[in-house]
Amino acid sequence: MTSHTKRPQGSVIAAIDIGSAKTACFIAHVTDDNGGAEVIGIGHVASKGVKSGVIVDIKATQQSVKQAVHAAETMAAKIMKGYPLREVVMSVPSNYTYSNRLSATVKIMGHAISDKDIDLALLRLEQEEQSDSEAIIHSIPISYSADGHGGVENPVGLHAESLKVDVHCVKAETAALKNILGCADHSHLDVDCLCIAPYAAGLSSLVEDEKDMGCLVIDMGAGVTSYAVFYQGAMIHAGAIPVGGAHVTSDLAMGLNTGLQDAERIKTLYGSCASAMSDSNEMIDIPAMGDGAEATQVPRSTLVNIIRPRMEEIFELIRGDIDVNNVDGYAGGRVILTGGACQLPGVRDLAGLMLNKQVRIGKPLMLSGLADTTKAPEFAATAGLIHYACERMDEQPRMGDRGASDPIWPRVKAWFKENW
Repeated sequence: MTSHTKRPQGSVIAAIDIGSAKTACFIAHVTDDNGGAEVIGIGHVASKGVKSGVIVDIKATQQSVKQAVHAAETMAAKIMKGYPLREVVMSVPSNYTYSNRLSATVKIMGHAISDKDIDLALLRLEQEEQSDSEAIIHSIPISYSADGHGGVENPVGLHAESLKVDVHCVKAETAALKNILGCADHSHLDVDCLCIAPYAAGLSSLVEDEKDMGCLVIDMGAGVTSYAVFYQGAMIHAGAIPVGGAHVTSDLAMGLNTGLQDAERIKTLYGSCASAMSDSNEMIDIPAMGDGAEATQVPRSTLVNIIRPRMEEIFELIRGDIDVNNVDGYAGGRVILTGGACQLPGVRDLAGLMLNKQVRIGKPLMLSGLADTTKAPEFAATAGLIHYACERMDEQPRMGDRGASDPIWPRVKAWFKENW
């Protein structure tokens, strides 16, 4: 694969991840010419106005973003020394997005292939795929062919008559992007780029061998479970299902006849996907709803019987989606779980059983400055946004090179500034 374009040393970038359960903000500065970064500010708050990955109350969501950004800026104040935070990278929930494998061909006329030829192929593809209702978020080259001969890892410098580029193209609904831009603008921030959550989670939690040999990243959020397939160093497919950890909490609240907050606490303290010999004898106190109602007790095995079917459903849906899109073979035999919902005891073993693969829990890697509390699976996507913004600038949509009309993403930003 061709090398990636890095963000210049000394740059400051913020990452904002708006999830169904929490909104997180990391501020980082680029420490070297290879895209290495150090986190200098961290902020996270409970999300408001978001259900199942969908913004349902824009003002409440804007307030959550503002609070998270303010907390991160306060932590980074001494290092930034009054430097205003402007550029941010934001996550896009995968239930707003569509993943397609496309190809573009350009004439080379016998000269040596250059980076400009690859850029031209990608630009033409983006121009063909753009529409008023969808915007391109990622255009990732995944393979090359020179004069019909495949298997080319890096075409730059090769002489050929034509070059074909196979591209993983990820689009998002334009209306959803306008809502995300609105959350950033409310905090006086400019969105530099966007990245889907499972791709970001993979960038922060995978080692190079996993990216090259093939693996499946499953980001288990509160409202959405999304996934990305990596192969030969690139993300080749992504998808999502509208089920997550919050649905487990809802199941417990209904099954135990208790409130959502109490159900979440019970899930955190006593929940599991795996049964144990002592579960039938261990009794759990269940708070009642409403005044005058009496608290009850249930065996811990009841919790397992409620939680496990929902978690099985999540992995069954993921497995079915992967099979339909014919990417299971590329995913190899390895799964990396990220997101807060993957920390439920027994999830790793259940995923291995349902998907017939080796499974590990993924955490942010190779990003300095993280506090111990943020070196956890639920912050993998936020950390990955920093990696994406610093290390993979070339995967962002082209900005109308060679006099061509701008792709839809720059036009979305222009529309927002004119109409918000």
